[in-house]
Amino acid sequence: MHPIEKELRKYATPQRAAVNARFFKSGKGEYGEGDQFLGVTVPDSRIVARKFLDTSFPQLESALENKWHEVRLTALLILVERYKSKKASTEERQAIVDFYLNHLHAVNNWDLVDLSADKILGEYLLAHPQQKKKLHALARSPKLWEKRVGIISTFAFIRNHQFDDTKAIALTLMHDEHDLMHKAVGWMLREMGKRNEKELVDFLKTHYTKMPRTMLRYAIEKFPEGIRKKYLAGEI
Repeated sequence: MHPIEKELRKYATPQRAAVNARFFKSGKGEYGEGDQFLGVTVPDSRIVARKFLDTSFPQLESALENKWHEVRLTALLILVERYKSKKASTEERQAIVDFYLNHLHAVNNWDLVDLSADKILGEYLLAHPQQKKKLHALARSPKLWEKRVGIISTFAFIRNHQFDDTKAIALTLMHDEHDLMHKAVGWMLREMGKRNEKELVDFLKTHYTKMPRTMLRYAIEKFPEGIRKKYLAGEI
């Protein structure tokens, strides 16, 4: 048994495992089909992650190949903590990013993406903008979770009032078939609007009639009710 799994089991409950299995759609034909859960909350996973910050890359690789969702999550939380550490050198951060990109197959549910992508890859590309083509390549991937990494990573740019990549990837994913992508893109557009409403309004002016309903709803969630209704009715 992996040491991280052994520690996580101290916090696990069958009730939470059942809730997580339903919440993350692990049933047959669902987007998380086959995912398995110990039954550990995210706050408890963070507690365990802090105990294993010195875990070697081979051990982290083993954790990311683990069948249990929370073991993979904890490995990702360790990478996030190590990446953002003030003690991390440029070489260490580069190694973490390379490791992350080489193990994206293990970042295979929306929470795993959302709790790691912007904090590792997004922050790295914020400091290395000449490599942003990696992000746009992910957004064009046929794989659901890689596409989500592409858009969620731009949250790091949004926090720094840089919006061009978010808008470009939103257009790339505008007609994606999966509702999870509509939610992710709408969420990032909403976050952009919270920092610069004009940027969002200008984007919507050109594109809102072509946006999937879910994407639009998420994007305009913070607008006054009357304006939201006009957007949804196509009356703007």
